[in-house]
Amino acid sequence: MQNGSSLSVAESGYLASEKFDDDGRIKRTGTWKSATAHIITAVIGSGVLSLAWCFAQLGWIAGSITLALFSVITMFNSILLTDCYRSPDPVTGKRNYTYMDAVKSNLGALQYKLCGIAQYGVLAGITIGYTTTTAISMAAIKRSNCFHQHGHKAGCHVKNNMFMVIFAIIQIVLSQVPNFHKLSPISVVAAIMSFSYSLIGIGLSIAKISGEGMGKTSMTGIPVEPNFSGMEKMWRTFSALGDVAFAYSFCFVLIEIQASCDTLKSSPPENKQMKKATIAGISASTVFYMLCGVLGYAAFGNDAPGNFLTGFGFYDPFWLVDIGNICIVIHLLGAYQQKEMAPKQTCHRRLYLVWIQYQYVQACLENKLRDRNDDNRYDISVF
Repeated sequence: MQNGSSLSVAESGYLASEKFDDDGRIKRTGTWKSATAHIITAVIGSGVLSLAWCFAQLGWIAGSITLALFSVITMFNSILLTDCYRSPDPVTGKRNYTYMDAVKSNLGALQYKLCGIAQYGVLAGITIGYTTTTAISMAAIKRSNCFHQHGHKAGCHVKNNMFMVIFAIIQIVLSQVPNFHKLSPISVVAAIMSFSYSLIGIGLSIAKISGEGMGKTSMTGIPVEPNFSGMEKMWRTFSALGDVAFAYSFCFVLIEIQASCDTLKSSPPENKQMKKATIAGISASTVFYMLCGVLGYAAFGNDAPGNFLTGFGFYDPFWLVDIGNICIVIHLLGAYQQKEMAPKQTCHRRLYLVWIQYQYVQACLENKLRDRNDDNRYDISVF
């Protein structure tokens, strides 16, 4: 064993064995392939559905450059983070189990608090977006069946509130599953769902182009006209940039993915495996993003809907649109749990510390009362 690894083991008080890693946790068994599945699950999300609309706002040139640029930035940032999983040495140092742990080890306590606020704020926004998107997809299934029965001009208005409540109840149930993050098949299923609804969107776009021809497109997006002001163009451009950024909101959970018990075993070194998984996962995601954005924009042109599966750019075949929305729902059920993993672990850790403190106080009180009066025993509880 290397010297650095020996120090890490000695400091933690554990010895690596066939069943346990050097930090005393159950031995990690995953490879870069399982990590790639986690990454694809985290990267490819509901953001892919709005990329055609983003291209409509940005145009062919800026849209393609923006997607490529965010892909490179995300990949570069992720590769840097893979070396922060262990510190100070990226191969033999002490493990950091969360993004905030990595910040604290490398930047100090103040940055730890500031980054914690930023990370949890971003993750809260993402999970809210997932909740809204899932509810919209559920409602779209009901509307699609209504349009199929009563025609495309029927009202078929459906409120999303009930579906948000259903999604929340399901998430409450899933959050009670112990060690949910260890269920690697869930990430595989979620990744399959991601590819499925992306491929459905791509296929429907190709079918629309083949049947109706390309929509009206532009190198610079929707042009400024009397009924479309320059100010509105500017705000839509910023909104499109935000949608692309949302589509790549992944780096905040990379450390948690790398630390999961089913993700990466320690030989070969985790950082090398994770770099390989990051390149594979983000590259595959970018290819799908580019196909969805380019083909969606080519199919709808400047009239591209904000979500081409729920905005009813496609009505038929209705069953295929329904399958696409079902895939979105299944994917976001797992992705929501993955995104909330960091805040949930922090809450559990803090509640556990509070519980230990209360147990200690209770034990001290019981011992003190027992010493005062050996004849009268009191069973008290501060809870």
